[in-house]
Amino acid sequence: MNILTIDIEEWFHLLEFAGTKNEAQWNKFESRIHNNVDRILHILDESNNKATFFIVGWVAKRYPEIVKKIAQKYEIGSHSMNHQLVWQQDRQEFKKDLEESIKILQDTTGQAVKYFRAPGFSIRKDEPWAFEILGELGIEIDCSVFPAIHAHGGIPDYPTHKQSIIEHNGVRIKEFPITTKKIFRKNVAFSGGGYFRITPYGLIKRWTQQNSDYNLCYIHPRDLDGDQPMIPGLPITRKFKSYVGIKHAEEKFRHYMKDFKFIDLKTADEMTDWDNVPIIKL
Repeated sequence: MNILTIDIEEWFHLLEFAGTKNEAQWNKFESRIHNNVDRILHILDESNNKATFFIVGWVAKRYPEIVKKIAQKYEIGSHSMNHQLVWQQDRQEFKKDLEESIKILQDTTGQAVKYFRAPGFSIRKDEPWAFEILGELGIEIDCSVFPAIHAHGGIPDYPTHKQSIIEHNGVRIKEFPITTKKIFRKNVAFSGGGYFRITPYGLIKRWTQQNSDYNLCYIHPRDLDGDQPMIPGLPITRKFKSYVGIKHAEEKFRHYMKDFKFIDLKTADEMTDWDNVPIIKL
């Protein structure tokens, strides 16, 4: 199964950079979210593919019309309220942020929110309490686990790279982790975000075929926006991560959507035999 997830955030929602840290900085940048979301919706319509959209609550609060448009055809989940790293928050801060995002998404769409992805895959082994809060707030399915090294988080020693159940203090959450490929003994992502932009399409296609039983892809609207300006003050490494391959990413994504059939999390959930997946205790 190929599962498609879209993280709906603005092009300036970069993590761990002082110039894009919070709303005060965000207000200095032009908005590009309308055209960028329309581009993705058009590609999905064209290719007849499904997806689950993880939406930042700040976007929903400022542009509810975007969320309503997405919710007409696709299921939605939370990508937090203010797009902050989980490990930079304490339990109460994280709970307040998630609770606010769920409320605004549910009020805007009339749909229950039961999916979550942490910004930057920032739930690490040190934050198992986050899964308790997910369960407390009605989240049933999580897509935050990055089973490899990641700049903003990740759980490199997560024991499976496929569907699993995370258990912590009596709470159980269904987990759909990011797909990786082992290269030189290291697990590397290829079907999402900057990894998708930098990886040659021939390899993406081959590795997707090799992972036909489970492949979870993720993309941000900014990943396909080849005309976006450069955020001033970015260090060289951050420029590379945020802009490499961006000029041709839309064309690559269109090929990907035509070459493979993608489903949403609801369908993937129904296709999964949850009685026979690993139970991971953090």
